[in-house]
Amino acid sequence: MQRLLVSVRGPNEAVAAAEGGAHIADAEYPGSALGTPYPLNIKAIRESLDAAGHSAMPISTNIGEQQAVRSAACQAALGVAIAGADFVKCGFAGFDAKSAEYLGRNLVRTVKEWFPDKKVYPAVFPEEEFCVSFDPLIDGPLLATSIDCDGILIDTFRKDIGKGLLDYYSVDQLTGFVRSLHKVGKEAWLAGSLNEEDLRLLWPTGVDVICVRGAACAPMTGNERFGEVKSEIVSRLVATLAPPASL
Repeated sequence: MQRLLVSVRGPNEAVAAAEGGAHIADAEYPGSALGTPYPLNIKAIRESLDAAGHSAMPISTNIGEQQAVRSAACQAALGVAIAGADFVKCGFAGFDAKSAEYLGRNLVRTVKEWFPDKKVYPAVFPEEEFCVSFDPLIDGPLLATSIDCDGILIDTFRKDIGKGLLDYYSVDQLTGFVRSLHKVGKEAWLAGSLNEEDLRLLWPTGVDVICVRGAACAPMTGNERFGEVKSEIVSRLVATLAPPASL
């Protein structure tokens, strides 16, 4: 089943996302690409969803865009899993394929040792300074196979330059990425300043999860990522999953 992920700053937004029909609540502080939250915030989001009757809704989160120390990255991944995250995104910005494979294997082993059913997703980025050493479209599916993670997320690193995922890749290129991952039994996740119209273009690629933040927030002046998630806006985004009505 294709799913919509909505990044939320805290418990109230998580409940709003769930009430709007989102499939995954993503604990995030929207100050950077992935936006690493505090573990206590992850716990509070889980508790708020449970109390509001959304105990079946999974939570995702992340350990940051860049990993400076391998052992610390493994500790962070285990920490957010303990805090309540079902899906752990791990930013690999700046890694080449060999370094990504080495760290990725250890991250997956660490999380699965304590939580076999929780899932790990390396996050890779299309900006030129990163893709010269790690091409998400080619190296991403190869990485998923070599480290036996659950899938790959492509997200944009820079959220402040007015460019989204579709400024870097065509729909056809992303369709190929999705198919490459599905061929090896892995999931494809997409993110990167996507709006409602982008979702309509991207669902037909077969993508498993599309991730949004700003698109789910009430309009505001300034950085839309710091707006407030509204259930009625989330409902409109979820509706993009429906096939168009026949004439």
